[in-house]
Amino acid sequence: MTTQPAFVLRRATPADLPHIRRLVLGLAEYERLAHEFTATEADFNRLLFAPDRVADALLAEVPAAPPVGVALYYRTINTFKGLTGLFLEDLFVEPAHRGKGIGLALLRHLAREAVDSGCNLIEWRVLDWNEPSIKFYQALGAEKMTEWHVRRLRGPALAALAEGTSHG
Repeated sequence: MTTQPAFVLRRATPADLPHIRRLVLGLAEYERLAHEFTATEADFNRLLFAPDRVADALLAEVPAAPPVGVALYYRTINTFKGLTGLFLEDLFVEPAHRGKGIGLALLRHLAREAVDSGCNLIEWRVLDWNEPSIKFYQALGAEKMTEWHVRRLRGPALAALAEGTSHG
């Protein structure tokens, strides 16, 4: 008797756009940032499947159900080393499917992809209050970067800089 795997990982396809949007919205809700979520299926199509696509997505599936996990990532460069890296933008597993190794499997797949393609690192961000994820990442050996501060330029400040005007 053959046992069916508990879950499988696969690359996303354009047919998965509703699932990708649903899972990333689930992440936004978990991170208490749903009020900032405006991405459409068309946006994800442009990011992941257009000729000039900039990102990739992996999905985790359990039998007889829509995808339950996603890893959305893109290539970065490490100029000091002259190498490339991967930036993990989104990692999300639906709450009912956590603790089953899906998140670890998604990260392990990304690590294999990074190593196989000559990348020297994978980076990501985690919210400071997200203790379960922080502990999970620490157990993997991920380093906390205390000497760097994340900065964001958006909205009116971004427009002002682009126009050469003062934001103040």
